[in-house]
Amino acid sequence: MTSSFDIKASRRDVLRAAAAGAAAFSMGSYAQSTWPVKPVNMIVPFPAGGGTDAFARPMSAQFSRLTGKQLIIDNRGGAGGTLGASIAAKAAPDGYTLFMGAVHHTIAPSMYPKLDYDIEKDLVPLILVASVPQVVVVNPQRLPVANFREFLDNARKNPGKLNYGSAGAGTSHHLAGELFKQQTKTFITHIPYRGAGPALQGLIAGDVEMMFDGLGSSAAHIAGGRIKALMVSGNKRNPAIPDVPSAAEMGLPDYNVTTWYGVWGPKGMPADAQARAIEEIRKACTTDEAKAVWARQGAEFAGLSGPQFGSFISAEVKKWTQVVKASGAKLD
Repeated sequence: MTSSFDIKASRRDVLRAAAAGAAAFSMGSYAQSTWPVKPVNMIVPFPAGGGTDAFARPMSAQFSRLTGKQLIIDNRGGAGGTLGASIAAKAAPDGYTLFMGAVHHTIAPSMYPKLDYDIEKDLVPLILVASVPQVVVVNPQRLPVANFREFLDNARKNPGKLNYGSAGAGTSHHLAGELFKQQTKTFITHIPYRGAGPALQGLIAGDVEMMFDGLGSSAAHIAGGRIKALMVSGNKRNPAIPDVPSAAEMGLPDYNVTTWYGVWGPKGMPADAQARAIEEIRKACTTDEAKAVWARQGAEFAGLSGPQFGSFISAEVKKWTQVVKASGAKLD
C-alpha cells in the first residue's frame, strides 16, 4: 500500500525532474540562440579569385565585424565546384561549417551522374546572397573588335577558331557559352579551367579570346581595361557597365543567364543555428560596405531564404537539366 508520504515524495521527484528538464532545455535553446560562439568555417568550392570569392570575402569581413566571430573562407576547388560541395555535405551539422555555392551546383546534377551528394537533400538552403548577370568579355589585344556585332561577325566567319574559357566543364560559364552558340548559330571552342579565377587569368594573358563570365568577377578587370565587355545578358543594361548593351538590344531576347551565389549548411544543422545564420548573413550583406561592393560588381542582394531559396534551387536544377540535354554538353 502506498503512503501519502510516498505519493508526495514521488510528486516532488517528478517536479524536480521536470524543472531540471526545463532548465536543460532553456540552456540548450540559449546556447543555440547565441550562435556563433566560435569561428565559423565557410567552404568556397572554387579557387581564390573567382566570382564566388568576390562576394564571399566581403560578406565574411562584415559577418566577422558584426558578430565578433570570424567567418573563415576555406577554398576547396575542383571538379566544377562539386568537390567542395561534397565536403560540405559530409561536414558535422553543428552550425560551424557553412557552404557558399553558386548556380554551378544546380547544373552539376545533370553533368555529373555519380555525385556522392544531392544538392536538394544533403544540404540545407539558407540564403541567396547575390545575383549577377553574365557578360560576354574578350581580350582586346587578342581579339580587337569594336563592339558585339563585329565580334559576332568574326565568330560566324571563323567557326572553331575562337576559344572561350570557363571555370570548368559543366559550370555556368560553360553552359552560358553553349546556349550562346545555339542562339547565335556559331561554333566557338570551349577551353575548361579549374575555376573562374584561373579562367580569367587565362583570358587576361591572351590564352583564350573570350569568356562568358559573371559580372561579379569580371567587373574590376573591365574597369581596368584588361578585358572588354561586349554584351550583358538579359533585357536591360547593368548600372555597373551602363555603356554595354543588353542581349535583348543585340537581338538575343532569350539569352538571360544569371550567375547567383548562395549559402547552405549541412543537413541536420540545428534550426536555431539556421535562423541565426540567415539573420547574420542578411545583416552582413546589407551593410553600407557590402552594398557598395555589390553595386560595383553589378549585383543585386537576392535575399531569398529558407524554403523560398529551396524552391528556387529546385527550379534551377530543372532549367539547367533542359539546357544540358538540348546542348549535348558533356564533361571533357
